[in-house]
Amino acid sequence: MKDKFLKYQAQTSPHPLALEIVRASGSYLYDANGAAYLDLVAGVSANTLGHSHPKIVNAIKEQAEKYLHVMVYGEFALRPAVELTELLAKHLPAPLETTYLVNSGTEAIEGAMKLAKRVTGRGKLVAAKHAYHGNTQGSMSLMGYEERKGAFRPLLPGISFIEFNKEEDLEKITEETAGVILETIQGGAGFIEPKNHYLEKVKARCEETGALLILDEIQPGFGRTGKLFGFMNYHIVPDILVMGKGMASGMPVGAFTASSKMMATLQKNPKLGHVTTFGGNPVIAAAALATLKELMESNLMEEALEKEALFRSLLVHPLIGEVRGRGLMLAVILKDAAIANHLVLEGLKNNLILFWLLYETRAVRITPPLTITTLEIRKGCELILKVLDSYNDQDVN
Repeated sequence: MKDKFLKYQAQTSPHPLALEIVRASGSYLYDANGAAYLDLVAGVSANTLGHSHPKIVNAIKEQAEKYLHVMVYGEFALRPAVELTELLAKHLPAPLETTYLVNSGTEAIEGAMKLAKRVTGRGKLVAAKHAYHGNTQGSMSLMGYEERKGAFRPLLPGISFIEFNKEEDLEKITEETAGVILETIQGGAGFIEPKNHYLEKVKARCEETGALLILDEIQPGFGRTGKLFGFMNYHIVPDILVMGKGMASGMPVGAFTASSKMMATLQKNPKLGHVTTFGGNPVIAAAALATLKELMESNLMEEALEKEALFRSLLVHPLIGEVRGRGLMLAVILKDAAIANHLVLEGLKNNLILFWLLYETRAVRITPPLTITTLEIRKGCELILKVLDSYNDQDVN
């Protein structure tokens, strides 16, 4: 299988992990040899309720037996999509009330960029250095990291960059700015949280200049930080909210939400201001609806903070510099990149799934399912410390 995987399926790097998965359940993946791997990555923050959660599987099966795709987005009233967007509105602060369902986080970013330009009549955007909002050309244009995007120029013009948490840079937000797009917690840069009321100050500057604040919740969203969305920890409300990843517990999805008045601008002048064939797919929407219901009806979001505290108490080692993030969106910052690589690769040999971050080479991602148990957390941390001890055994500084 590995040879065919490498030959026929396009790769994203020269050396993929190439683990052959035949089954997954809860916090575990199982390979072709029957070995079980404790998963502390959750499909890169996507499997909110773990692997093959029965409520998600049942929702998918029940909807699949009724109907699959029937029409392009926005033409027919499909119950799963309607109920999902209604439930989102009930749990979001005003004026976030109308949601456009799409197929991925990066498409949601593209839609949010278009919406900001359409609402304001302006053409310039402000993004953060070392941001990651997706890999389509518009989203990549927001990536303040030339090494990653230089090979694909020309990209979108009219984008300027500020440094996350640097208040002096907010002067770059002007009356020509359509939107300021930020990750609520910077992901690829190393799970960096806003400090000193930074997001409140960005919001105030946006209001002063007439720009719209777009918050990318693709990673922090859906309970990972102890709240339904990460911005709820920071006492502000964005003008446009972008979501994806964990929204449907492992099914491909994205969405952007704004006021009904703003969203109405995509309906005319021109019509079909944003259009998608498979957005709002009823099977995907059913999975997302089941995910949201489970989050709102359980204690998983509150428990995320308790589980964070447990991780932090256990992840103490001379090779660990710090643990960043909030809830179950955590990054272990090692002393250097070599140690981080050792931890991921040797962890895999010890049946532990860990992964890197995009830009911060010293970081190792810990974003397990919200359903992970305290016993599994203890086991995972024991394995991490064991692997780090083996690095010490090599007498490498």
